[in-house]
Amino acid sequence: MTTYEPFVQPETTETIAVYPGTFDPITMGHIDIINRTLHLFDKVIITIAINATKKPLFSLEERLEMIRECFPASENRITVDTVSGLLVDYAYTKGARAIIRGLRAVSDFDYEFQLALMNRRLEREVETVFLMTGFRWIYISSSIIKEAASHGGDVGGLVPDHVCEKLRERFMRG
Repeated sequence: MTTYEPFVQPETTETIAVYPGTFDPITMGHIDIINRTLHLFDKVIITIAINATKKPLFSLEERLEMIRECFPASENRITVDTVSGLLVDYAYTKGARAIIRGLRAVSDFDYEFQLALMNRRLEREVETVFLMTGFRWIYISSSIIKEAASHGGDVGGLVPDHVCEKLRERFMRG
């Protein structure tokens, strides 16, 4: 019979969550999830996942800067970092109790559920917490934002103003 060790409360009482993504670019949907996560946890580590198979529109440095500009007064509660290995290992080493995943639709759940189960298998002390995207932002994604902006569409209000400006600059037609 398998026995399990009881959960031992970490020495710190500070609760930390990791919110991963490519954030190419960060959207108001992401910001909604981050703000709601701050109601549940003391600190959030926004983690840009480095994926060699993806070709992002914005460089890693640009994405880090755009995220930091969204939360200038939250230095004590929000950290921005990068990760290239197993996210669950990263979360554990940072003392995080949870990985936050935003869900827009039922179609997101199947893949996210599989990841959550694998992460649970790899590290039992890190939970996955699913947050439904706020209804106002449920239809947006970074991909849709980039597609609209690339054709001159107005994405104002769907991304922070400084991100909207970066998209305009990137897709400016001469």
